[in-house]
Amino acid sequence: MIAQCDLRLARRPHGTVTQLGREGEPLLVFDGVMEHPQALVELAVERARFSEDGAGHRLYPGLGAPAPAEYVNALAGALDRPLRRVFGLDGLRQIGATSRLSLVTKRPEDLEPLQCVPHIDTTDALQFALLHYLCGESFGGTGFFRHRETGFETITADRAGRFAEVRGREMAGAGSAGGYISGDTLHYEKTGQVDVKFDRLVVYRSCLLHSGMIPHPQALSDDPRLGRLTANIFVTYG
Repeated sequence: MIAQCDLRLARRPHGTVTQLGREGEPLLVFDGVMEHPQALVELAVERARFSEDGAGHRLYPGLGAPAPAEYVNALAGALDRPLRRVFGLDGLRQIGATSRLSLVTKRPEDLEPLQCVPHIDTTDALQFALLHYLCGESFGGTGFFRHRETGFETITADRAGRFAEVRGREMAGAGSAGGYISGDTLHYEKTGQVDVKFDRLVVYRSCLLHSGMIPHPQALSDDPRLGRLTANIFVTYG
């Protein structure tokens, strides 16, 4: 039963902070986040109802399902102090959190063009992505990118129009490759990468250009025990 799942967070996960690219955006990585992380995987197997609609966005290349509120609330609460310190959020408060369990399932040949380039989750600079890996190391990781022509690494509201204009022109021209992105491309330069590790949590500003790195797409599965299972939580301050 869901109520019997042990979703307690670890008391002292190991955390590091680095800065990405020229803009110096902070990137937090925590290892050993939960006391029993496999319990969340088993919950996904036994209780979650994955669907394309549950993915939260039409461009997510897979399936999604609601994440347990107990886990989401605990994680958002535990990260409040580190977020305030690292991102300079004094005087602000958490005003909302959305979440889902996610499985990447789409085959490279079936991807839409916008799924083959780095993306952002929102232009809101006060929203933060908490990405929790619940899968094995063979599933790659998450890459972060700089758009070569504009030099943008974050896409905020004041940059969105310019970025969309240039990206549209680039995607309409020659040289745009299909499939999952794997590193530097004609139009994007990778500024960093976090590799998948089971029970690793990655925290970054949601307007940071990023992409899942999928080196072995043939291993993708809709089985949470076998596939690229993550928990995706988006916390907003204001």
